[in-house]
Amino acid sequence: MTWIYEHPNWPRFIWDSSALAVKLAEIRYRQGWLLGRMASVGFDLQQQASLSILTNEVVKSSAIEGAILDPDAVRSSIAQRLGIDIGGLMPTSRDIEGIVEMMLDATQNYRAPLTPERLFSWHAALFPTRWSGMHQITVGSWRPESAGAMQIISGPISRETVH
Repeated sequence: MTWIYEHPNWPRFIWDSSALAVKLAEIRYRQGWLLGRMASVGFDLQQQASLSILTNEVVKSSAIEGAILDPDAVRSSIAQRLGIDIGGLMPTSRDIEGIVEMMLDATQNYRAPLTPERLFSWHAALFPTRWSGMHQITVGSWRPESAGAMQIISGPISRETVH
């Protein structure tokens, strides 16, 4: 498998618009169909569907990074931020609040420019204590050269693979 940072054009990618057009047209068609169906079900069901989709997105995106989140706590945090009444809110951790804050900004403000400041604010939201596990990290700025090359590590403890 080739990691994204190993791509010869990293981070300056190019793409073939004609190759993507067919896939994007299909996605757009399905999106329109879904929006039409949601318009017919009523506002409350739309809110519940959005809440469910966002909850799954946060939980599954975090699982990719190895973080196991309580779906009920994530749902509660999202509902509170969006003003959706779910009949009782659960207490949530700062970690969940940060992930939800970042994900809502990314999904609701998708037209906003992706600036260094925006990326840094997401990073600060994800690591409010400036620690990742047992390692102190630089938050809200570019990786310092003194930190050395970025490493992606996978595998079980004591049998890790450094990519």
